[in-house]
Amino acid sequence: MISSQAFTNITFFQPQSFLMTGIPGLEVVHGWISIPFSSMYTVALTGNCLILLAVRRTHSLHQPMYYFLSMLALSDVGLSLSTMPSTLAVLWFDYRIIDFNACLIQMFFLHFFSVVESSVLLAMSFDRFVAISNPLRYASVLTNNVIIRIGVAITTRATLSLLPLPFLLKRLNYCPGKILLSHSFCFHADVMKLACADITVNILYGLYVVLSTVGFDSLLIVMSYSLILYTVMGLASPRERVRTLNTCVSHILAVLVFYIPVIGVSMIHRFGKHLPHIVHALVAYVYLVVPPVLNPIIYSVKSKPIRGAMFRVISRKG
Repeated sequence: MISSQAFTNITFFQPQSFLMTGIPGLEVVHGWISIPFSSMYTVALTGNCLILLAVRRTHSLHQPMYYFLSMLALSDVGLSLSTMPSTLAVLWFDYRIIDFNACLIQMFFLHFFSVVESSVLLAMSFDRFVAISNPLRYASVLTNNVIIRIGVAITTRATLSLLPLPFLLKRLNYCPGKILLSHSFCFHADVMKLACADITVNILYGLYVVLSTVGFDSLLIVMSYSLILYTVMGLASPRERVRTLNTCVSHILAVLVFYIPVIGVSMIHRFGKHLPHIVHALVAYVYLVVPPVLNPIIYSVKSKPIRGAMFRVISRKG
């Protein structure tokens, strides 16, 4: 006679580890592919750390706009560090095993820094709106205390939104033979598909998180820029309009660099099941690797104060 506890142990299964996938169909050239990936991670970490040091060491950059830029750089560093170890382990050493709990931890931080980045981009759009619509009150509205509160709110929101995800995955029963992930890192949508159980709750909660964070943020960013355009169109001088809009170019590019891949990943996960696996992999890498690489480049090229401060940090180190 089998006890109820033994029966539970037999029917409930969680794998000790998952098997990660590199770039499907290109396993033979993973060593060569690791070169551009290593370069991109190096550029992302170096560029964003330079921004953090430049803002910290340059007193003239102790302004709300650059504090938010530091938050963006910090989230990009976190996003890069979330995926870099497992991705390079797969590409360099063909080490594809990731522990079940380590996978859940990586998944949490990967999505955490994505939500944080989305929230910071929203805060930056609010910064641009206040600076353009009410420049005389800019310093009194965005004080250091307000910026600290915004930072705490961003972190709290991301934590509370994403904390249930690992527990929702941990409660599921998994099939002994299904341990192959679609990427070299752990996505919530990817992990939950390996379960041999009803994942309706996971799907609904995942959809809620996306809509209440990235979806809600993108809507408010569009509204912010609608109000900014309305304000700019009220300026009498065309030259003044161009000069004012030019202060938003870096942020607009950062928004596009982040949200276009996000939309691509969401669309492919829901409607692109018939597409080759390599398309899924490449879009996911673009979403996670490209924004941290491009953001420092965008701001160093478009912002003369940031560019000058970054050069001063480099020359001081030299």
